[in-house]
Amino acid sequence: MAAMTGAFDFRSVAGWFRLVALLEAVSWVGLLAGMYFKYLASEPTEIGVKVFGMAHGVIFIGFVAAALLAGIAFKWTIGTWLLAAIASIVPLGSVIFLIWADRTGKMGVTAPIAAIAAPGRPVPETT
Repeated sequence: MAAMTGAFDFRSVAGWFRLVALLEAVSWVGLLAGMYFKYLASEPTEIGVKVFGMAHGVIFIGFVAAALLAGIAFKWTIGTWLLAAIASIVPLGSVIFLIWADRTGKMGVTAPIAAIAAPGRPVPETT
């Protein structure tokens, strides 16, 4: 549980980027569900597309802005910028990009706050 609170630390660019990337993926799922009910359901309705289409559009712009801020903060290469741009278009691509960026260190070094506050001291186990 402690690792998750550090991942969504809203005092950092990485924390905001993670939140917006997950919201973008959730809005994609909502939009896809709305498109199912609009085009394939036995009783078509457009409410899902209207609601999630607008929400996804706003969150998409937020994802692009957060990716720009994260790219500047973490000094991403052109290749990483392009992957972030592609991930913003592909359904659920933002989550895949987020996992890749975390595993490859593109989101900076994640360390417990105690390790940052008192360098050189051992950090107690939280598990």
